[in-house]
Amino acid sequence: MSEQVLNSTKALFEAYKAALVNLEADVGTAFMQALSLIQSSTGHVVVCGMGKSGIIGRKIAATLASTGSPSLFLHPAEAIHGDLGMVRQGDIVLAISYSGDTEEIMRLLPAFERLQTHLIVMTGNPLSSLAQQAEVVLNIAVDREACPLNLAPTTSSLNSLVMGDALAVALMEVRGFQEADFAATHPGGSLGRRLLTHVRDKMRTKNLP
Repeated sequence: MSEQVLNSTKALFEAYKAALVNLEADVGTAFMQALSLIQSSTGHVVVCGMGKSGIIGRKIAATLASTGSPSLFLHPAEAIHGDLGMVRQGDIVLAISYSGDTEEIMRLLPAFERLQTHLIVMTGNPLSSLAQQAEVVLNIAVDREACPLNLAPTTSSLNSLVMGDALAVALMEVRGFQEADFAATHPGGSLGRRLLTHVRDKMRTKNLP
């Protein structure tokens, strides 16, 4: 029993490695188009996703925001009940939907169009309904999920996360994002103290013994 479980676990790691190899091979023109759209935008990157894609989307939005690309997460179900007010004209919408047909996101497309947003879609189905409406499609397709039932988002979630991180890191590079910029968005904790504290902040210049 234990040996079988161990072999299954090792198979999961192999599936993850294969997914990343395929993802890397597909990075090219579409990735650079997405990068250009975000770099040239004066608005926010609005990351949108349901379920596990939403959880990954929150992390992507947080990473973008902390590395020089103003970003926020929009929950698709909450958006139709007022949170759509977060989105401004000209914003970049990064929609994550592996199927490319997530109903809650599809319902938002007319509103995104009225707001004249730019739609980037991260999906495993480049021929999907959502992909057909996008300016840029980032393919995150996997051969199968690492889950033994091929159902639970595993390798697909990994590809979504890595693609989001790749965008954030590439944007840091093209914008010349430096350590001082990073410190400005991380003023708290040991990281903020290390990067922002200067000798003058600790020196006593009055009432010296």
